Amino acid sequence: MGIDIKIFSDYIWPFCYIGKGIVDKLKETYDIHETWISYELHPETPPEGILLSERFKGHDVSQMYDHLRQRGSEFDIIFGNLTLLSNSRLALEASEYARDMGKYDLFHKNVFYAYFTEALDIGSLDVIAQVAKQSDLDAVDTIKALKEVSYIPRLIQAREEGRMISITGLLTFTINGKYK
Repeated sequence: MGIDIKIFSDYIWPFCYIGKGIVDKLKETYDIHETWISYELHPETPPEGILLSERFKGHDVSQMYDHLRQRGSEFDIIFGNLTLLSNSRLALEASEYARDMGKYDLFHKNVFYAYFTEALDIGSLDVIAQVAKQSDLDAVDTIKALKEVSYIPRLIQAREEGRMISITGLLTFTINGKYK
């Protein structure tokens, strides 16, 4: 029968990247069917992003990343030296386009890698085009789809779905439509 998991996630939250590693590992043993929900964690982030040192003033982000590097290594995830909290809206919209084109899994993996390992700004159209190309998508068509803003309703729907199940943080899983 299998286990159906909905995963509310955003590309800017490192625990979502680790969550992907955990799910991928679990799929080696269990019959899991996952659906990733594009949930914009910080819609207030300016289009150009914000320095992590500004966003998390008074917090030692390097200590958090030391922990993440240790935890990520269990899943062959490498965390680079990220300094920018990107605005993730374009990446989330592009992931929905990739879903429609049958390339979601590859794009999903590649955008996490671009952001957390290569420390690229996934709020940049140039970076999205690069990730699209690496994911066997046409970069021009991807950017064209983003400029049409036709994927924003899916992000709004995801936020509403999250509100209905009282999401208070990410990564959030629902299992077989019952357990959060």
